[in-house]
Amino acid sequence: MIFDAADTEARKNYQLLNGGVAPRPIAWISTRSRDGVDNLAPYSFFSVASCNPPVLLYTQVTQRSGVDKDTLKNLVDTGECVVNIVSAHLLEQANRCSAGIDAGESEFDFASVESTASYKVSPRSVKASPVRYECSLKEVISISKLPAGGTVVLLDVKAIYVDDSVYIDNAIDQALLDSVGKMGGDLYSYTSAQVALERP
Repeated sequence: MIFDAADTEARKNYQLLNGGVAPRPIAWISTRSRDGVDNLAPYSFFSVASCNPPVLLYTQVTQRSGVDKDTLKNLVDTGECVVNIVSAHLLEQANRCSAGIDAGESEFDFASVESTASYKVSPRSVKASPVRYECSLKEVISISKLPAGGTVVLLDVKAIYVDDSVYIDNAIDQALLDSVGKMGGDLYSYTSAQVALERP
């Protein structure tokens, strides 16, 4: 079956992209508002943009209302965030943080997520996340303001926290990290089943 993207409604294009580009890593992003409210939200359109210098990227999909999510508002206002990696034991809490709650309420409290002070940025970090990237805002690129459009956010990595329990032989042990991936719809994937293939 072929779908002509130009003739396909936005919701269907979203389903085809969300369902086919999977599994995706999850950026569980913590920010702080100007008023000092700590926000925590998961984003699955997330990847590495550059290693030298280290830059991460995530995409905010435009809501039907056209209003930016609290994460982006806070980033633009304060310029700082933490990208917390979601391990399997944190999945339910991370998923709970996708609920639409009032901007004056913290997802840390709503989802009973324990926080800890970050090293170089003001937003709090997820204490139980074994890998955390403390970042400053580099650039915001608006692709489309239409519903289901996208805003790409580039983040300069300022500090990287890796828990000693997952840092083995000078590298992050993928099995011990036990990160999860986002599939389409309500589905997630575990990464506990792994295969090693030597590059040719």
